Order: sequence, then C-alpha cells, then structure tokens
Amino acid sequence: MTVEEAEKVLRENFAPWVLDLGLRVEDVGKGTARVRLPWSDRLAREGGGLSGQAMMAAADTATVIAVSGARDGFVPMTTVQLNTTFQRPVKDADVLVDVRLTKLGRTLAFADIAITADGRPDDLVAHATTVYAILG
Repeated sequence: MTVEEAEKVLRENFAPWVLDLGLRVEDVGKGTARVRLPWSDRLAREGGGLSGQAMMAAADTATVIAVSGARDGFVPMTTVQLNTTFQRPVKDADVLVDVRLTKLGRTLAFADIAITADGRPDDLVAHATTVYAILG
C-alpha cells in the first residue's frame, strides 16, 4: 500500500470529526504506519498541552492504516481495546504516531504505538496498545 492509498483509506472510512484532526499519513508498510497529528490550538487543553483525546484518536486511526497496509487494503474492523499511557505534555509541536503490528491474525490485530513530539524521536510523550477485531 502506498501513502496515497493510505490517505484514501483515511478520507473514505473515518468520521468527519476524525478528519477534522488533520491527520496525515507519512509512511505505511506491511504492518507499520506513521501518522502526523498537526499541532492546533483547537486541540490544546487548559495550560496549552495537546489533549489526550486527540492523541488517542490519532493512535486508533493510525492502527487502521497499519492493518490496512498489512492486508493490502482496507477491510472493515473495529477497536476492541485501546490503552494509552501519557508520559509528558506536548506544547506547540506536531506529534508523530508510529504503529507496529505485533500480531495480525485472521480475526484480531494487536499493535504497539509510540507517540513522539516532532523533532524529538527519542522522547516518548505517550505509549498505546490496541486490539482490533477484523470484520471482513
């Protein structure tokens, strides 16, 4: 799957409020994906930090892109579990969401997700894991 095909999966399969986050697919492979969540004051909480809800939505969405890359295209799927640990606030920076599938079965996919502030690839701001049910 190409980045352009992954962008099409994003445009055609997500709710308008997810698209409003401005997510951009930067890379997609066989079970991997990198998605950028651009900084926006609209997504900041009191105190200026990027909201956890936005980062969780980005992680959840990026998992769909990684599964689609592994399956050579979008298939219906749904989140079974999303667990996120926030490690430090992000202010005035895009975040990069890097997904790696740890297991892709016939009906379930498991992923490990690193969320970093742009420009600081070794500085983890959040870590997530997801489990997806493959419906099609």
